[in-house]
Amino acid sequence: MSKILIIVTNIGMYASGKLETGLWLSELTHIYHAAKEKGCEITIASPKGGNIPVDPESLKWFALDKISKEYWSDPFFRGVLKHSRNLEKVSTESFDLVYLAGGHGTMYDFPDDSVIQSFVKNQYESGKIVAAICHGVSGLLNVKLSNGKYLINNKVITGFNWFEESLAGRKKEVPFNLEAALKERGADYKKAFIPMTSKVVVDDNLITAQNPFSSKEMAKVVMSELNKRQQ
Repeated sequence: MSKILIIVTNIGMYASGKLETGLWLSELTHIYHAAKEKGCEITIASPKGGNIPVDPESLKWFALDKISKEYWSDPFFRGVLKHSRNLEKVSTESFDLVYLAGGHGTMYDFPDDSVIQSFVKNQYESGKIVAAICHGVSGLLNVKLSNGKYLINNKVITGFNWFEESLAGRKKEVPFNLEAALKERGADYKKAFIPMTSKVVVDDNLITAQNPFSSKEMAKVVMSELNKRQQ
C-alpha cells in the first residue's frame, strides 16, 4: 500500500484583507480520489494543522467539476478538511509521494516553511516522488538540496503563470510573481500554449502541473509514476 502525503494551505485571506483565498478544491480532490481508488493510505496535512480554508472561487460553476462536487457534498470529506494533520507531527513518517496542493493561500505559508522544505528535500533526495500543482509549486521555491543548490535549478518545471494571474484578476493581490520567481531560481519553466489549459511536466521524480485545469491529468500522471516505482 502506497503512503501519500498531501500538503495544503492554512491561509484563507489575501494580505490586503479584501478577498478570501485558500485551497483550490480540485487540486486536492482529483489526487485524493485517484489515490483512494488505488487503496493508498492518504494523509492530509498543513503547516498549522486543523481547518483548511477553501477558496470560494474554486466552488463556482466553472471550477467545480463532477469529482470535486461529489467530494464537497460529502460530510466525511468536509470533516477531513476541518481536521488536517499538523505537518510537523508527521515529519518523522515516510511517504511514497509528497504532493503540494495549490490555491493562492500557499503563496503565503509554503515558500518559507522549513518543515515543507525538509520534507521535499528528503523526499527528492531519496528518489521518491515530489509533486506540486499550480500555486503549490511555490513550496519548491526555497528548497535547497544537500549540495546547497536550489532543488528547482535546471529542472523542467511548470506552475501558474503571470498571464493566468491576470486572467484570474489576482495580479494586485498576490505577494509575488510565481512564474518569474521560478525562473529566477534557474528553473526551465514551461507552460501550455493556451492559458488555463492542462499542462503537466515530469522531470525524473519531480512532477509539476500548471493550473487547476491540470488537476485531472496531474492525478493520472502522478499515480502512473507511483505505480512504476512500486513494481
